[in-house]
Amino acid sequence: MTPQLLFYIIIGILILSFSIDKILDYLNAKHFNDELPEDISDVYDQEEYQTSQRYKTENYKFGLITSLISIAATLAFFFLDGFAYVDSYARSVADNNIVITLVFFGCIMLASDFLSTPFSYYQTFVIEEKFGFNKTSIKTFFLDKLKGWLMMIVVGGLLLSAIVWFYETTANNFWLYTWGLVTVFAVFMNLFYARLIVPLFNKQTPLEEGSLRSQIETYANKVGFTLDKIFVIDGSKRSTKANAYFSGFGSEKRVTLYDTLIKELNEDEIVAVLAHEVGHYKKNHIIINLVTSILTTGFTLWLLSLFIDNAILSEALNVSKPSFHIGLIAFGVLYSPLSEITGLAMNYLSRKFEYQADNYAKTTYSGGPLISALKKLSKNSLSNLTPHAAYVFAHYSHPTLLDRFKNLQATS
Repeated sequence: MTPQLLFYIIIGILILSFSIDKILDYLNAKHFNDELPEDISDVYDQEEYQTSQRYKTENYKFGLITSLISIAATLAFFFLDGFAYVDSYARSVADNNIVITLVFFGCIMLASDFLSTPFSYYQTFVIEEKFGFNKTSIKTFFLDKLKGWLMMIVVGGLLLSAIVWFYETTANNFWLYTWGLVTVFAVFMNLFYARLIVPLFNKQTPLEEGSLRSQIETYANKVGFTLDKIFVIDGSKRSTKANAYFSGFGSEKRVTLYDTLIKELNEDEIVAVLAHEVGHYKKNHIIINLVTSILTTGFTLWLLSLFIDNAILSEALNVSKPSFHIGLIAFGVLYSPLSEITGLAMNYLSRKFEYQADNYAKTTYSGGPLISALKKLSKNSLSNLTPHAAYVFAHYSHPTLLDRFKNLQATS
């Protein structure tokens, strides 16, 4: 295979992926105005449903514009030898391969962020503001950006430096050392993300004593679930949308409730949502997802090790001197179709897990409050209640509200 042919294969993959994504978006948009199924017709009144339709349509049109600009910029970067230019600049800064790689990816990420920030700003302060969701201040918006960059520089820089060092010192076995490092990091983040990372962006406070905490503790004791870490996060700092999540395992397991969730739902509904989260833990979904992710990462790194030394990867991007970072870019695009397939499988598994967690909540607590909670949360976020089946298959990590309703009713 010639470098030129490989280049056009890379371009073809980018265009095909974009095209499939836009077709799915279009099919989904065609269902925005569908009549609501009778089982969930009580989520919106007529005025609210029209508002949700406008919200979905505006996001669809904005997403189409941003994705067109993104693919155009990406293709221009490839055709104008952007990677060769950045590689040349990085090599002018330093001779050390680790530093060169850090400068290279730093430039790429900076350019990407520079392009995406205006769109993110518009999404937050125009669209989300227009529909009453946004609570983010301009100061918070840019502080989040700064904190994200600092984390990327420190954590991402250290990880990337270690990977390049492994590559240079262990040759084709670098993927094993990298896999080990990534595994340790993934387990560490699963354990301590809520304790170390979340506080950089949000304030977390223990759920105060009272009726809600008593109900939660009563339920936890009933199902034999040790839960002494129940936190409330100030989600209202950024949005009116509500959420709850479970994180960690072992002694580090905790439940985090958004303050907006507590505001939107009654106590029975909150306990039902918590029962769903406990279901994930009891069914070992967190561990299964972690192990699956680790195995997928190992396979990807092994595959990378087979191709990374091939000079054609760099030559395809018009870089004469083969390097790890250029090979990684080319491999990343070539691997993306396989990544999409594994993503579909993971979404399918995730949807199955959601059904299992719903059933656990129904069995150990009650299905009624969970159904009403799901309806309120859908209304709260102006969710699309009539998505296209193909779009759900490709993008949804959770079943649709209608499917969850039918499942919970079936288990009654």
